[in-house]
Parts: sequence; structure tokens; C-alpha cells
Amino acid sequence: MTVTVRFAPSPTGRLHVGNIRTALFNWLFAKKQDGRFLLRLDDTDLARSTAEFATGIEEDLRWLGLEWDEFARQSDRLEHYDRVVEELKASGRLYPAYDTPEELELKRKRQRAQGKPPVYDRTALKLTDEDKAALEAEGRKPHWRFKLEERVVSWDDLVRGTQEIDAASLSDPVLVREDGSYLYTLPSVVDDVDFGVTHVIRGEDHVANTAAQIQIFEALGEAPPRFGHHNLLVGAEGEALSKRLGSLSIQGLREDGLEPASVTSYATLIGTAESVAVYSDLTSLADVFSLEKISRAPARFDPAELRNLNAALLHELPYETVADRLDALGVSGGEAFWTTIRGNLEVLPDAADWWRMVSEPIDPEMADAALCQTAAKLLPDEPWDEEALGEWLSAVKNETGAKGKALFLPIRLALTGRDHGPELKPLLVLIGKTRATARLNGERA
Repeated sequence: MTVTVRFAPSPTGRLHVGNIRTALFNWLFAKKQDGRFLLRLDDTDLARSTAEFATGIEEDLRWLGLEWDEFARQSDRLEHYDRVVEELKASGRLYPAYDTPEELELKRKRQRAQGKPPVYDRTALKLTDEDKAALEAEGRKPHWRFKLEERVVSWDDLVRGTQEIDAASLSDPVLVREDGSYLYTLPSVVDDVDFGVTHVIRGEDHVANTAAQIQIFEALGEAPPRFGHHNLLVGAEGEALSKRLGSLSIQGLREDGLEPASVTSYATLIGTAESVAVYSDLTSLADVFSLEKISRAPARFDPAELRNLNAALLHELPYETVADRLDALGVSGGEAFWTTIRGNLEVLPDAADWWRMVSEPIDPEMADAALCQTAAKLLPDEPWDEEALGEWLSAVKNETGAKGKALFLPIRLALTGRDHGPELKPLLVLIGKTRATARLNGERA
């Protein structure tokens, strides 16, 4: 049987790092076993799902290199769910309940006050046909609950090992709302059956859901897929990420200039036994990825660490891999410029700042005007090479008596307006004698 996995986001917002980590685990797992990756949009929430968010999800996945073998929308499959609902009603596993949200909350409060777990008490199963008719005469419409068998459900989790959950500790899940719309649980099971999903890899916050879903598979006469529940993301200090994920959307990371390879590598390898490093392509990343290496402890997501990883990637990139993107940024310095400045980049758009510094007028910062004027006077004629500029700096040193930081920092500030940056000699070649002389003399150039 072909390994088949799915990534099933809801198009009610943009993808964030938590979503994409699950997508990566599924894609890499399938890739490693020559399997199939299904992208399924769980868009049964018609009020919140939008075409814009759906397009954004596809855009984010493609930017990361996560192409899919098959695509589906749950909104196109409502008739399949309707058919299964009728089957479950006929078998007695799906029953109507008329409790209002306020009544359910009151019950939960009473149960907690009595030291009991807030599990649905199944009062709806005691309703007679007359009771139901009376409630509907009041204007109530039922929601539909799946009747769990009160037994222990166990499975061999791909990440967590043997898992056991007593279904008696769970409320019978609502599968159909009173307006006839579907919650996540039933459509997910039906889709997994119809698309031949063999492995479901998702966050550990779904562990309890798995027990109920396994029973739904069994009620339909289907074998459940293998399940794996991975650790969740927290912040660098262990804090919850949920309220900060807006700043960690894939769209936001892309707009910040981060490279797809750094995002995929970091999101995949944090919280695992594998060392965090950059893998330039997903095939190489798949070679080191393994569900068995995922830690049980939460994965700490540190944006600063991601940016450092991104910088390390840029520092090794050859010019030909970025040439077109540099052109798009308005950078026309060629390979010499790229090899000079790449070691000082965190994100590629930073290259445009360095190009403006080289090619456009700046206001020099004169920390030692006399030294800089001497340096201007001693500048040799072009063309320059490493040896000529080394001799020039030695001459400035001999003439002024300055050395070390006292020599180099004033010259750098005058030439670039910054106290840090690429190696001075190749940078000076890019600036050129005319502009360099003017800047060393304190002129805007």
C-alpha cells in the first residue's frame, strides 16, 4: 500500500510556523517512502473560510517547496458526509441532542463542583419521541453526537509509542451542528477513508480526538490509519506561542526576507534529536528527518535563532543562485559585490542597503577628520588590488601613527557611514577612488 499522508489546514487565516511544521513532517515522511502528499482544505466553516486564505495557503506551501500530489476541498464533498451521517444514524451511533450551550455549560459547572470530569451525561439518549417533538415545537433544532463505546482505545503512536485512552472519560463528540454544518471530526474521517490516507501526523493536542476518530473508523467498518502526534511549539523561553503566531506567519517570514530553506530546516529540526542546520533542498532534509527523533518535550522556536540560521545560509550561497533576485532588488554589483557583502547579511534584502551605500551618495561620519584627509591624500591610482590597498593602509599608519581600531574605524565610518561591515579592502574597490576620496574628505558622495 502506498504511504499517503495529508495536510489539512482550514482557509480561515494564513499559515504560521506551527501549521507548516506539521505540513513538513507529513511531506518529508511521505517523500522518504516514495509516498503521496494530499493537500486538503478543511473549509466546511463557510462563514470564516475565504478564497483569499485558500490561495494564500497554496502560495505559502509552494514558496517552501511543498508541492502536493492531490488536492481536495471539503466543501466539494458534502454529499459524501451526508451519506455517512445517514449510515451512522441508522446504526444508532449518531443521536440527536437538544441541549443549548447555556445548559451544557451549567452541567459542566455542576460536575466540576462535584469533583467530576465535565463529560456529557447523555441525557439526550433518554428523550422519547414525544420529548423531541416538544423541544422542536419550542424552536429547538438538534445537534448530532456520536455515541462512543465506553472502552479503552489504544494505538501504537508513531511518535509517542503505545497510547491508551478510556473513551468513558470523553464526551460524545458533536459531529453535526444544529444548522446542519459539520465539525472537523466526521469529514476528516470520511476523507481519510476515501483518499486512502495511511498515516495521520499531527500535533499532540489531537491525542484525545484520536480515540473518538478511531471509533468512528470502526463504526464505518474501516481500518483506521496509523497515527503520530508530535510535540508543539513554544517560545524561546518556553512561553506559549499561540498569541504571537501572527508575527510568525509564513507570509510574514517571507516578507521579512527569510529563505525558504532556513524556514523549512529550522521548523523541522527544532525539538528533535537532530542538530539544527540548513539543508538547501527538501530531499536532503528528508534524508535526516525521522519521526523517531522527535522529542516528547516542546520544541522551542526562537526567531533570533532562525535569523542566525538564515544568515549562515546566505553566507555560503554562490552568486549564480541569487543573481536574478539581486537584480530584482536593484543590485547590479555582480559577483564581486556579492562575495564582498554576503558575509554581513541576515536576509537577502539587506544586500540592497549595502549596494546603496556603495553606489549612491551618503553622508560620511568623520570621527577623525585629519586622519581621513591624510588617507584621501595617500590613495593610490586605480586599478586597486589587495597589495596596493595594503600598502596604502600602511602608509596612512606611518603618516598618522594610528593603528588598529584607531586607524580602521575612522576610515570605515567615513567611507560607509557605519561602524561595521564587510572587509574594507574589497569594499573600497567597489566604492572607487572618486567617491572614496570625497567621502574621506567629509563630502557627501
